[in-house]
Amino acid sequence: MTRLPVIRVLTVVILVALAGCGGAGFDAVTGPDRAAAETAESPTPSVATSAAANGTLEVHYINVGQGASTLVVGPSNETMLIDSGDWSDDGEQVLSYLDERGIERIDYLVTTHADADHIGGHAAVIEHFETEGEGVGAVYDPGIASSSQTYGNYLDAIEEHDVTLYETRAGDTIPFEGVETTVLMPPEGYVADGDRNENSVVVHLGFGASTFLLPGDTEDAGEEYLVEEYGASLNATVLQAGHHGSRSSSSDAFLETSQPQIALISSGYDSQYGHPHEEVLQRFAERGVETYWTATHGNVRMTSNGSAVTVATQRDAPTDPLELREGDAVEPGATDDLQVRTVLDVSGGTTSPVAADGGTAPTTESATEAATPTDSSVSDDSGAGALSVATVHADAAGDEYDNLDDEYVVFENTGDAALDLSGWTVSDEADHTYTFPEGVTLDPGAQVTLRTGSGTDSDTDLYWGADAPVWNNGGDTVVVRDGDGETVLEEEY
Repeated sequence: MTRLPVIRVLTVVILVALAGCGGAGFDAVTGPDRAAAETAESPTPSVATSAAANGTLEVHYINVGQGASTLVVGPSNETMLIDSGDWSDDGEQVLSYLDERGIERIDYLVTTHADADHIGGHAAVIEHFETEGEGVGAVYDPGIASSSQTYGNYLDAIEEHDVTLYETRAGDTIPFEGVETTVLMPPEGYVADGDRNENSVVVHLGFGASTFLLPGDTEDAGEEYLVEEYGASLNATVLQAGHHGSRSSSSDAFLETSQPQIALISSGYDSQYGHPHEEVLQRFAERGVETYWTATHGNVRMTSNGSAVTVATQRDAPTDPLELREGDAVEPGATDDLQVRTVLDVSGGTTSPVAADGGTAPTTESATEAATPTDSSVSDDSGAGALSVATVHADAAGDEYDNLDDEYVVFENTGDAALDLSGWTVSDEADHTYTFPEGVTLDPGAQVTLRTGSGTDSDTDLYWGADAPVWNNGGDTVVVRDGDGETVLEEEY
């Protein structure tokens, strides 16, 4: 059940004083529905059911070195930024990444905790979007102060620009449109005597059959709370390893409960703390968890359509946890294009390498080389169904950005038997990629229209959920790959 926001005002003059910064105080508002809970018997928190998948959900793990920053883009193009990297670059890498992707507003800025390697760019992000962009909708913070100047600057920026600040607790929801977004920690009263790491804001994202768990820097006590309170509902298709892959996180009990299929580690290549620790990598390896590390894979983008998760990285580095350090270092700010590496079938839990051991070469965001040429009408393995491109309508009427649903590709089954497109992907020359949802089947002679914008999927119309035009008006290439990553259709126009 979605909780609705209620107001319980907490004057944060005390927080400002503790943070060692000047300026007047401001008001922090409690997160959803805690005031009501305080007047009744406290319920056991729960993880909300995953939202039905319309469009796509993108989770970008930005390579910020020894720190963390995650951009989430929802199916309606709402944005959530969870942390902003280390104080040493003052948000430069994060802002550059956001600018390259045309992000003009941060709807939800989540502070997992007050450590300077997580909030290093907060002040700069707020300043940038409040003065040069379309603003910051609200900030979510666990309410545990730090005495660092970085934290003080962050509070000052909130006050200066009058940004709403929510003090956030377990059971709160963030109204991220189209994505079930639940806060699992910290609990009222905190754990571990208010330790900052242990009381990180932990976010669980549900989108169709896919789930993403982002635990900040939670360690032993925080993970113990999560396991006891939520049990199997902690399920995570993708787990961002707690505390940068520290041995004090990603415990056996936590992994057995959350059952991740993919892990993401955000830390520096030559971390002074030795992250990720070998004990954690061993635990991932014992469970067969495919692991990505920003230090060797660079920026990582995971795109879900609710039934499949497509993983793209800057570099093709090992994903076997015990071979992770065999990859070469990728410096923050590297300009390599993202390339699709793997498609994970969420319903079946199997991965299909796109460019592994002689498989199809990956496509890139700025690729000009095409895959092996094929006919414009290609049969499936049985030879009975045949997929073709019936129409490409690349030039939408009026302003293309305001009329994305009028940019579309029509696919047709020209064969004599049904064609199951579940888990197949459609991409262009710039590696914009869409994955057909589970259960999409074309009968002989049937057509389905893939529209660039957002909407509710039907038997005849599917929606990419993109926030910008995909198909170039002056010509492009439609590439379709099956669930094994093999090219089955390539049509130039």
